[in-house]
Amino acid sequence: MVISFGNIKDPASRPRAALTLPAGFASLCPALITLDRYQEVSMRTLMLADTQVSVIGQGTWRMGEDRHLRNQEVAALRTGIDLGLTLIDTAEMYGEGGAEEVVGQAIAGRRDQVFLVSKVYPHNASRKGLPLACERSLKRLGSDFIDLYLLHWRGQYPLAETVDALERLREAGKIRRWGVSNFDVADLDELDSPACATNQVLYNLESRGIEFDLLPACQQRRMPLMAYCPIGQGGALLAEPVLLQVAQRHGVTAAQVALAWLLRQDGVLVIPKAVRPAHIRQNAQAGQLQLPDEDLQALDQVFAPPRRKQRLEMV
Repeated sequence: MVISFGNIKDPASRPRAALTLPAGFASLCPALITLDRYQEVSMRTLMLADTQVSVIGQGTWRMGEDRHLRNQEVAALRTGIDLGLTLIDTAEMYGEGGAEEVVGQAIAGRRDQVFLVSKVYPHNASRKGLPLACERSLKRLGSDFIDLYLLHWRGQYPLAETVDALERLREAGKIRRWGVSNFDVADLDELDSPACATNQVLYNLESRGIEFDLLPACQQRRMPLMAYCPIGQGGALLAEPVLLQVAQRHGVTAAQVALAWLLRQDGVLVIPKAVRPAHIRQNAQAGQLQLPDEDLQALDQVFAPPRRKQRLEMV
């Protein structure tokens, strides 16, 4: 049996690598990415904005803030692309455009290999301001279009005005699809648009409030949910003894367990940020980890699921 994979969007666009596998192996893996310089990694995908994308992407928050780190950040994103982490999330807010510049440099010559997500400031989300903000992002990214363009959070402008501006960008070919970020259930109800492709929110073991109502609401709408800060902030989550015990049982890292825990849910993507090559490879491998019920129950004892509606957390 031979499995071959090329470009994530257009398999016919470039030569493809092939790998001969034993009979029956394909039934064990949803997809197999064959890499030029790295070990093969089984990569799960889901449908987002009419495109099959990896459930593990790359975040860029805090990138582009220090020019001395530029080369390292660019190399990190390129390594992730090589490993099949072809969804890259950024925003005009990150480094005040600096992160988009990093992404633009990383994807130069490889634009057709990535699924690009960016976000617009709420104060730019007016009928006049949004197309101008989009053009600035496109220039920094070095791209003619953005695959998925999100409203970063709700602001002063009516949703109807913002949606109209997003639809005009889509019709003009500047963006392929649009979505939202940091929207709670009431916000989605008010938006009431099947054209919204995703909702990007804070979600990790420490921040489970969305499981009470927002995550089910997104699943009911068949709207993929993108989890930012999936391994928490500041490292406190990854030092939790129970999480470390689960990781030790599986011979993986605490971060990989945290990502696998999120990916147990249908319709969830994660966008961890990593700069060190070892961490990037570990992120790419996390989708292969399946946590048994005993692990999930142990984690529930420390990180209790919500029993009532909670205010949507944001960072």
